[in-house]
Amino acid sequence: MIRQPFHLVEYSPWPFTAAIGALLMTSGTAMWFHGHGVFCMTIGTIIILLTMIQWWRDVIREGSYLGFHTSLVTKSLRWGMMLFITSEILFFFAFFWAFFQSSLAPTPELGCSWPPTGIYPLNPFAIPLLNTAVLLASGVTVTWAHHALIEANRKEAIQALVTTVMLGMYFSLLQGMEYWEAPFTIADSVYGSTFFVATGFHGLHVMIGSIFLLVSLIRTSLHQFSSGHHFGFEAAAWYWHFVDVVWIFLYLSIYWWGS
Repeated sequence: MIRQPFHLVEYSPWPFTAAIGALLMTSGTAMWFHGHGVFCMTIGTIIILLTMIQWWRDVIREGSYLGFHTSLVTKSLRWGMMLFITSEILFFFAFFWAFFQSSLAPTPELGCSWPPTGIYPLNPFAIPLLNTAVLLASGVTVTWAHHALIEANRKEAIQALVTTVMLGMYFSLLQGMEYWEAPFTIADSVYGSTFFVATGFHGLHVMIGSIFLLVSLIRTSLHQFSSGHHFGFEAAAWYWHFVDVVWIFLYLSIYWWGS
């Protein structure tokens, strides 16, 4: 057996099952929008969740117990995470482009004004401002957790991660309340479309980031991270900071300036 620093990945069924789940979930969501029930979407979501659990289990096993994540492999993982976050930045850039394209030159169909005629925007100094404070606070606590891990203070790292996950869940709860009470819908002109698509995808990323951090919390509790080997947590922290920055731009542009 030739010793080398690279990780030659074994054959895995999880990319295939993830693709099947994504197909069923997206097509099922479209079917749900057209009144055909939620069965297909539910099956796709269950397949995606089970695939995530099994795939993450394999990656954790490879990195924590089998020793496949050498320094060179970890470097490659860092580059992969940076490229992934870059793709996410471009993803949200498209939504900001749509918003500013519509708001800076509103058409006669919108009443030549922004917000469009008949749209009553949300108060930016109510729930949105509270959500901003919650996310900024979570950015502080996740940094606290990172420094605690580096200093091998597992107790503080767990406390900080618990706080961060709770703040993320609180943000999602406030976002849901805001959607429930919003005086407009996604069907109310381009304002409703850009608002709900941009903030909705951000909310989805917050939920994904909360799960990411929850997994890091569990792994920290199980002593799977050390002061020099904790890239799984670092990736979650990078993702969370990205979510923070996107929200600041959303708040300043869509909630504050756009209202």
